[in-house]
Amino acid sequence: MDWTALWLSVRLATATTAVLLALGIPLAYWIVFSPWRWKFLVEAIVAVPLVLPPTVLGFYVLIAIGPLSPVGRAYTRIAGHGLPFTFEGLLIASVLYSMPFAVQPFSAEFASVDRRLLEASWSLGVSRIATFAHVVLPLSVRGLVTGIVLSFAHTLGEFGVVLMVGGNLPGVSRIATFARVVLPLSVRGLVTGIVLSFAHTLGEFGVVLMVGGNLPGVTRTVSISIYDAVQALDYRSASQTSLLLLIVSFVILASTYSLQRSVWIKPRH
Repeated sequence: MDWTALWLSVRLATATTAVLLALGIPLAYWIVFSPWRWKFLVEAIVAVPLVLPPTVLGFYVLIAIGPLSPVGRAYTRIAGHGLPFTFEGLLIASVLYSMPFAVQPFSAEFASVDRRLLEASWSLGVSRIATFAHVVLPLSVRGLVTGIVLSFAHTLGEFGVVLMVGGNLPGVSRIATFARVVLPLSVRGLVTGIVLSFAHTLGEFGVVLMVGGNLPGVTRTVSISIYDAVQALDYRSASQTSLLLLIVSFVILASTYSLQRSVWIKPRH
């Protein structure tokens, strides 16, 4: 067993989880309690890694932290070396890729807190920060633990983004009830599941590469094509394909979150 690689993965997962805990909690709080009408776009951006091929995310992270980018040049001046193919670069990529696994459980748990408890706290003159610390957080432990565990586990086994950024350096029947009652009331959820499954499969990388290999016209999918283009230094082709998949993923997620939140329906006064 490669204990060095295992220890590095544990370090990366731990650091990623700590960063996501610091960033994910305030972001999830804003998503739940912000009155901004268009916040579903932010939710879509956070959820993009769920359907975006890891090679696309890895490609853009490489560009963003590369030696020609402002971030890359600034880091090189400070640290004396670049970000790509370093632990720090892996950490940035892992935080971005695992973001939805932390933010979504946090948001779901914050949203489940009884609004009357918050309003009672605010009416007593307690600040929003104090209310969050003494009311929301204690009632959201389950969601926080879920987000932490998912973020750690997801980072521990990540393959595509790590490979791109870090390289590889050593009564009525139940059936009738389901058909006539459950299904008609679950159309929105079914559509969401179908769309997300399609988008996620479209960009799958690790499983496809392991099982199918890289045979043009047979098993070479678009995500593997992007990886090959980057390895061949064909950044023009990689950029074009990545941009197309990024647009498709964002449109799918924005439409899905818009449908779920029914943001176009004006609230009654």
